[in-house]
Amino acid sequence: MENLLNEIVQEVISRVKKEAFIEVEASGRHVHLSEEDVEKLFGKGYTLTKLRDLSQPGQYACKERVTITGPKGSIKNVIVLGPCRKETQVEVSLTDGSSLGVKAPIKQSGDLKNTLGIKISTEHGEVSLEKGLMVAKRHIHITPSDAAKFNVNDNEVVKVKVFGQRPLIFDDVVVRVNENFNTYMHIDYDEANACGFSKGTMAKIIKD
Repeated sequence: MENLLNEIVQEVISRVKKEAFIEVEASGRHVHLSEEDVEKLFGKGYTLTKLRDLSQPGQYACKERVTITGPKGSIKNVIVLGPCRKETQVEVSLTDGSSLGVKAPIKQSGDLKNTLGIKISTEHGEVSLEKGLMVAKRHIHITPSDAAKFNVNDNEVVKVKVFGQRPLIFDDVVVRVNENFNTYMHIDYDEANACGFSKGTMAKIIKD
């Protein structure tokens, strides 16, 4: 009886969280590659090797790793995410940028205008990008039904309170609404450390 009661309580808590809060995920540095650059880095006809699914439908982590190099240093073992994109994009944190010797602009994923160049290499080849290096703007992927529930619109900028070990209100969080998304807030590791993030951390949108 006690076990059943505990299960019911946990189910109620889970449902309340889903109605009022959004789960947070922390994204480490990673690379999205074009098909052309995959072949330059790994060989002609090469295809990426899926390792595990990510929270967003159709997105996955790959077995492949690369090295990224800036004016002052390199970062090895950077994960590649699939599937391939039209253009190659490298996402790092501001701290990573300091290690590389660059001040990468904060941009929405996919917006490569005014981003920086970077070298990507493997033991098989290398690519020198003229653009593509960025710090990803913190954002929320959200379904249309959840957007309606939380009263937010696509590309709206909101404040979000993250309930980590060091609760913190983040400003300038962009909302991205799409029926193909699962609802999650994404922050990078600098932001995750600032708010004391751990797996399962929840957040609440603050409407002025």
